[in-house]
Amino acid sequence: MSKLTVTRKVRTRIPTDYGDFQLCYYSNTQDKKEHLALFMGELSNTEPVLARIHSECFTGDVLGSRRCDCGEQLDRSLSVISQAGSGVLVYLRQEGRGIGLLEKLRAYNLQDGGLDTVDANLELGHEADARDYSLAALILRDLGVESVQLITNNPVKIEALEKSGIDVTERVSLDIAANPDNASYLRTKAQRMNHILKIKTLET
Repeated sequence: MSKLTVTRKVRTRIPTDYGDFQLCYYSNTQDKKEHLALFMGELSNTEPVLARIHSECFTGDVLGSRRCDCGEQLDRSLSVISQAGSGVLVYLRQEGRGIGLLEKLRAYNLQDGGLDTVDANLELGHEADARDYSLAALILRDLGVESVQLITNNPVKIEALEKSGIDVTERVSLDIAANPDNASYLRTKAQRMNHILKIKTLET
């Protein structure tokens, strides 16, 4: 088996509603997908860098789906980085907690039939969460980042980065208000996937 590597192909400026970011395109030897890093300001190799590891969610990130909190987490993370003046968001192309868009949509149909997000994935023959964060650690290291203040509610991300040699000095929480369409999903993440969530009152 070849050693896992990432290669930065292109870096370009991306002006956004949150300010100017630098966008880096990465190829890799593991899954052949196109992963990205979006960063602002100077990234230190001696001080912890504000960082978010965000897994692709087409329905939430692009369409604004209310079935999950992904799109809001993406927006909030970019806002937090912008307010701090520096930081990095690594965007991993592992849709549907690693099962892909087609299977995620099938899982949605099972959820509409009564299963929660964990049991729906298992019913389709997948892991509850098949994501891999080793590429994120390689991308951070390519950018010169050795330690982070990680924007996350998911302890697994912290464990994965530390196992890959990235020091996580602090967890920065992402508290997103629940709505009638994602309240059950958020409760499942907290109760069955050990996400650290303060589920706010449902919108009326």
